Amino acid sequence: MPAKSLLLTGGSGFIGRHFCRSAIRSGISVTLLTRNVTAAASVVPETVRLCASLEDIDADTHFDTVVNLAGEPLGDGWWSAARKGKFFTSRVDFTEALVDFFSRRNTPPKQVISGSAIGYYGPGTEPVNESSTATEGFSHTLCHRWEVAASGFERLGSRVCYLRTGIVLGELGALARMLPAFRLGLGGPMGDGEQYMSWIHRDDMVALITHCIDHPTLSGPVNATAPAPVSNRQFSRELGRALRRPAALPMPAVMARLLFGEMADELLLQGQCVLPEALLATDFRFQYPELGIALEALLDKNS
Repeated sequence: MPAKSLLLTGGSGFIGRHFCRSAIRSGISVTLLTRNVTAAASVVPETVRLCASLEDIDADTHFDTVVNLAGEPLGDGWWSAARKGKFFTSRVDFTEALVDFFSRRNTPPKQVISGSAIGYYGPGTEPVNESSTATEGFSHTLCHRWEVAASGFERLGSRVCYLRTGIVLGELGALARMLPAFRLGLGGPMGDGEQYMSWIHRDDMVALITHCIDHPTLSGPVNATAPAPVSNRQFSRELGRALRRPAALPMPAVMARLLFGEMADELLLQGQCVLPEALLATDFRFQYPELGIALEALLDKNS
């Protein structure tokens, strides 16, 4: 069912701000729940209603849709015990608070699009889809608990999609962190370069969130990745080609672990080969199904 009134969390983040603009252009009334109202106001349309807490939302305000993208960024620094705690608090505890908020109202949302990540599956080299089993590890535990928290909306009668998101390519995020080294010709594969990178173009990410909202038969896990995952070595080669720079300088696994600690093993040296079967089964059309055209489009816009 198309959204008319929408509560968005994480809307000032990389993905959220683009989705927010798209929703406003579609005529949806958007309320953004954000910890920093001033910062959010600078990156979202002025017609968005900004709330600093759930208590700021009027009792008679009804949302037919919730898009929950809130979460402490995983790739912004060393995974200390304190930061790992924030990963859980900002995802699991916050989502439980959202469920509790709507459980105290008579009108729960019709649909909830809730964040998760392909880390749910754990590392592996074999292709996985939404029905695949997972390998245990920190990333799986975090994503599993996040999805369990969001499943509380199902008990309220909401249709829930769990977005198992891959590497989102755009002007921020992983690609932005790679570009300086690659522009200098210092980029290359990490470790042995055989680990898979399941990626998606920013515009396709925004479009698939809308697709999940608009398709009432779609529920449960949804892999938010392009249909053509690549190895880290292939990714490096394509990025070098798009920048017209060499991309053959590898970062040994031991160096990655020294620089990034546990994050290196969880996010950089291991991967997942993820296929978006739920999206394809509901006729979602990717604008950027192949990595080469995705990178060319992004680097042309950002050059």
